[in-house]
Amino acid sequence: MPSALPDGEPVPDDGTLPAHALAGAAERPLGFYLHVPYCATRCGYCDFNTYTATELRGTGGVLASRDNYAETLVEEIRLARKVLGDDPRRVRTVFVGGGTPTLLAADDLVRMLRAVRDEFGLSDDAEVTTEANPESVDPVYLAALRAGGFNRISFGMQSARPHVLKILDRTHTPGRPEACVAEARAAGFEHVNLDLIYGTPGESDDDWRASLDAALGAGPDHISAYALIVEEGTQLARRIRRGEMPMTDDDAHADRYLIADEVLGAAGYDWYEVSNWATSAAGRCLHNELYWRGADWWGAGPGAHSHVGGVRWWNVKHPGAYAAALTAGRSPGAGREVLTEEDRRVERILLELRLREGVPLSLLREAGLAASRRAREEGLLEGGPYEEGRAVLTLRGRLLADAVVRDLVD
Repeated sequence: MPSALPDGEPVPDDGTLPAHALAGAAERPLGFYLHVPYCATRCGYCDFNTYTATELRGTGGVLASRDNYAETLVEEIRLARKVLGDDPRRVRTVFVGGGTPTLLAADDLVRMLRAVRDEFGLSDDAEVTTEANPESVDPVYLAALRAGGFNRISFGMQSARPHVLKILDRTHTPGRPEACVAEARAAGFEHVNLDLIYGTPGESDDDWRASLDAALGAGPDHISAYALIVEEGTQLARRIRRGEMPMTDDDAHADRYLIADEVLGAAGYDWYEVSNWATSAAGRCLHNELYWRGADWWGAGPGAHSHVGGVRWWNVKHPGAYAAALTAGRSPGAGREVLTEEDRRVERILLELRLREGVPLSLLREAGLAASRRAREEGLLEGGPYEEGRAVLTLRGRLLADAVVRDLVD
């Protein structure tokens, strides 16, 4: 089951933020993340805050139903307008994630987007994305999303190999994600992403190359490739513990990453974040860049996290409890924390180092600067004059990014 929420101080019933959180807000981009917590089945590797119909049965009644979920989430968007007051910003990005957002009717997703537009307005060049399960959409559904204002879509492909999909408990058929890309293009989507996972037990280098080739053949302008993380409490973790399949080791993960970078680079995809490649700057996921650059976003939905001006908070996890709070006129926030300047400095290093542009050396302290010099000598950070002022990961550094950043934050 999904992991527990962090501890934190209580969120006021009306959701009010400290005054300093809105200071200078007009200078920061604002995004919205809209969480849809429903899935048809639970994938064996997933520990996200998602629920199948069986898991919800008897644990929230009508309040947990996906039939009226869109209206419930719209109530939180209206709450966001009240909390942010006269904040003048129009929304730069909207990202609908899950779960499987496309289990809801297309009209429900459009209704949620319309609420953001009505309450805040969208910037003229707003990026509006939804995730989608390949088996849950068709040309009519995609056309309805596009007509309703969505201009980017992300399909969960994961692999092109049937035996890999089976281990991951993915229900779509091989070839369907590639067909979805063509259908999305025909519907008028400017930007399309395919998500891939590498390092699944039983996956070979040839399997991984086949998945990359299939993704490239579909012609999306963005590809994400993530190493499989076996989270405690998942079905996959239990199967590995029972010895039903082996754990993929770090060396295999590194090999698959190098294959991905080579294959994608040769096809004209440039990395701009450790796990993300795009064919152009316009193809990058702007919403994720808000996260990586510490901008402001409001996360609406059960278990969703938000950040505004150094205040971070998270909602109650269960759809029934979430709906009950909003029905009672209360914030669904379960807890929050006010980040210190040191917290924000460390988070900037942790996140921005993953970007192609790297992190400013001005954020590093003496020990971190010394570590950055060692990392350059070891080939983990780009060379060149130290006065260039940024720490940028090399290809080898990307493989060891977690270790590099631990040294830089000292």
